[in-house]
Amino acid sequence: MTRALVNTLRNDLKESQINWNVMMAFIPIAFLTFLFHELGHWTFGAVLGNDMTISLNNSAPRNGNFINDTDALWSAIGGPVFTLIQALLFLLLTGITKSVYAFSLTFFAAFSRFYSLVFGGIKLQDEARISAMLDWNTFLVPAIVLILLFVICWQSIRLMKLSIKSTGYFVVLSVFAELLVIGINKLV
Repeated sequence: MTRALVNTLRNDLKESQINWNVMMAFIPIAFLTFLFHELGHWTFGAVLGNDMTISLNNSAPRNGNFINDTDALWSAIGGPVFTLIQALLFLLLTGITKSVYAFSLTFFAAFSRFYSLVFGGIKLQDEARISAMLDWNTFLVPAIVLILLFVICWQSIRLMKLSIKSTGYFVVLSVFAELLVIGINKLV
């Protein structure tokens, strides 16, 4: 029974285009995705004249306060915008190259926001804070961002011709990578 399970898993991973290199690539992909998202906050805040700091899972004004409330809004918008840019850019590269690595960067961009919104407490996430600052329904901006990311991810899955089972394996890889980043962030 164990041998059959190993063979099934081996065949599934081959069909999913997942090998040890892809598995190991998810570690830097996760870290780079988190940093790129935070770079969005930092960039929008800095362009507006705020002296910003950045870390693995946070970007904020050095003195703790934005110059004005609209700067806080724009900085909050920066993270999801950069995540959408990552997803779109690597969707384009996936279409051109059919690379499992480009696909992985698209997939993880969508997965990371989904994971944060579902398991990280929706009201603590950028998208819900944006909704609150605009005095909109809490779930409106999160829903818009997730729908856009899911559509981009779905397109990428179609380009790679991956099955639902294959997508499940990418979810498992993403969970491990996400938890690794969260764990290391808590240690630092």
